[in-house]
Parts: sequence; C-alpha cells; structure tokens
Amino acid sequence: MTPQEHAMNSDRAVHVEHADEKQMANRAALSSIAGSALEWLDFAAYGAIAATVLPQLFFSKTDPTTATLAAFATFSVGFIARPLGGLTCGYFGDRVGRKNMLVFTFLLMGICSFLIGILPTYASIGMLAPVALVTLRFMQGFALGGEVTGSQLLTMEHAPKNRRGFYSSFIAMGSPLAQVLANAVLFGVAALVTNEQFLQFGWRIPFLFSFLLVAIGLFIRMRISETPAFQAEMKKKRSGHSQPASGFAKHSGTILRLTFVWAAVSIAYFIATVFILSYATTKLGVSKQTAFAILIVAHLCSMFAMGLGGVLCDRLGRRRAMLVGSRSMLAAFIVFFPLILSGHTLLMGVAIVFLLCAAQFHAGVQPAYFAEAFPTEFRYRGSAVAYNLAVVIGSSAPFAATLIQAETGGATWPIVAVGIVFNLVSMWAIHAGPEGWQKHA
Repeated sequence: MTPQEHAMNSDRAVHVEHADEKQMANRAALSSIAGSALEWLDFAAYGAIAATVLPQLFFSKTDPTTATLAAFATFSVGFIARPLGGLTCGYFGDRVGRKNMLVFTFLLMGICSFLIGILPTYASIGMLAPVALVTLRFMQGFALGGEVTGSQLLTMEHAPKNRRGFYSSFIAMGSPLAQVLANAVLFGVAALVTNEQFLQFGWRIPFLFSFLLVAIGLFIRMRISETPAFQAEMKKKRSGHSQPASGFAKHSGTILRLTFVWAAVSIAYFIATVFILSYATTKLGVSKQTAFAILIVAHLCSMFAMGLGGVLCDRLGRRRAMLVGSRSMLAAFIVFFPLILSGHTLLMGVAIVFLLCAAQFHAGVQPAYFAEAFPTEFRYRGSAVAYNLAVVIGSSAPFAATLIQAETGGATWPIVAVGIVFNLVSMWAIHAGPEGWQKHA
C-alpha cells in the first residue's frame, strides 16, 4: 500500500468514526426525548389531577382547603423521594453505567403509574387509599430521581464537547412534551365526559397507558450504547490508571451551590404549572378545559425557550446563559399575579407563558452546567443530588403558596416575595461558581 493510499484509508476511517459518533449522539438525544417524555407523562398527569380531583377522591372527609393541602402534600412526597433515588441510582450509575440504570428506573416508574391508575379511592377502602397513594408516589419519585440525571448524562456524554448545551437541551424537552401530552389527554377526557365521569374514571386514563409506554420506552433505551465518557472511565479502572474516586466531602460545596441555583427555577416552574392550576379553577372560576389549554400552549412555548437556552450556553458560556434566564425569571415573577388577577384569559395565558418560559430557559442550560461541575466518576451522584434537592424545595411551592394564602386571606404578594428572594439567592450562586466546562471538560 502506498503512503497516499494509507493516508486516504486513515482519513476515511476517521470520517466513518466521526459519522458514527454523530449518529449515536443524535440517537441518544432523540431517544432520550422520547424516553423521558414517556416517563414524565404519568408524573405530569399526577400534578394536574393533584390540583383538580385528588382532594375530592382521596381526602373527601376534610374541608376543601385541607383536602387541597393534603393533595399537594402527596404531590411533594414524590419529590422528597427524588434525592434518595438520585443518590442510589447515581451510586450504581457511576459503577455499572448510565444505560443500565435507565432501564431500571423506567420499569419502576411504569409499574407504579399503572397501580395508581387502578387504585381504589377513599370511598372504597378508606384510609388505605391515601396511604397507598403516598407509597406509590414515593416509589415514583425514587425512580424519577435516578431517571432525570441519567437521561441528561446519556445525552450530554454522547454529544460533541462544543455542542453539549444544544444536545442536552433536547433531553430537557421531554418534560414539557410530557406535560403537553398529559394536559391534552386530560383536556380531551374532560371535554368528552361529564364531571362525575371524570371523577369516576376519566382521571385514570393517562396512568393506564403505562404498560404500553414501558414497552415503547424499553425499545428506545436498548438501542443506545453506553457513553464514551463512562467507557473511558471503566477502561482506566481496569488498567489501574484511574485516580481514587472522589466523594461527597470533596464536592459538598458544589452540590450546595447548585442546589441554590436550581431551587428558584423549580419554585417558578411549580407555581406556573401546578399551583396556578388549582388557584385558577377554584379561586378564579376558570374551567378545567381552559386551564389545561393554557398549560398546553405554555409548555409548547417553553420547549423553544429550552432550545434557545441550550444554543446560548454553547455560545455565551453556561454561567452567562443562566444569568440571562434568571433576570427574565425575576421580571416574570413580578408581573405574574397582577396579570393572573386581571381575570382576562389572554393575560393569564401571557403570565403563565412568560414565567414558565423563563424557568424552562434554564432547563436548556442545566444538564451541561450541572454535569460539567463534577468529574466523570462522581458526575451521576453529584448532579442527581443537587438537582433533586432543589426540586424538593420547588415541589413544596404549591403547598406553601396554598398555606400562605389561607393564612393571609388570599394575599399573593408573600408568594411573589418568596419567589424574588429565592431568585436573588440563585443569581448569587451562579455568580459565585466557575464555568463548568473550564473545570471538568
């Protein structure tokens, strides 16, 4: 073989290798969207029914405000379990691989969701109904705690380094896509059946799709290879060249800082999607169909905000992009309730779209921003714990906002004040941290 032929063959091999890497990166991104959307679907449906029908079905022996608080408390239980799920799945995900843990979390979520769909109500089995609901919600949260970060890492670690933000923003789109699907299903069911039929069986429909969703999700997940970063780390360990694994003591400061960063985003998200659904339908007299329709539009718009966040974080840097989102979110919080209290459907829609898009802009940056803050051997655990601790804080926002209103005679300004304080703390935490890619590229 001549030197020229050898060079041509080498160039061809490199081209094929790069093409294969790009194909796998695209497949990982697209499959993660689909898999994440399927897994989030039932979790999203629960958020919607927690704000509308659960108080009547599972806590019917209490007064309306207490019943709503109890329903939001069970909603939060799923998020309280998420740090435990993130820690456990992260521990094994850093040892046996991202892909293997994602198969496990998907199966667990599907089984729990189906069981919620067939769960008897308080009228049938009394106190066993809310107890069983809380147990299944805890298991759902455990599964989702491992799922979210695992999907993010699967996509981010397959992506080219200069486009990690763009590719990672795709996985973030799974959540709003699931919200659109869940609210669309509930909107359709609410439009086709009477209110009594919706309370009887309509709310169960999204959960009963779980077996079909598990089959589709597993097919998607099994077509993705393990990430190059994890494979390289395992190769180092087998060769004896890897450094001793770092632990929580070394990264506790980073975990705490990222928790502060994301807490404000999580609060804004749950105010705009869960609390406002209850507030609009029970306090302002907005119909369920109208509320579901507004949320469908808001989640669709937020998908574009996520993509914009991913593109800008590759161009401006992770920290600057996060600050753009934080400033937008601060403005959105200030005008949110004045627009909601106008009672005009269009203005209410604008308020929800603005706040949700400002929050979800961060979600396009978050996967790369969090993952790059930790080395590969600690990446799953560190990202999962920081993210899920912040979501625990955010998921309590509907409960806290309902309680605040009950104690203040319906005032909204304390809710706004809390949101602003958390937003300012988040901005400080972003300023205090380095660019993630500069630390662990």
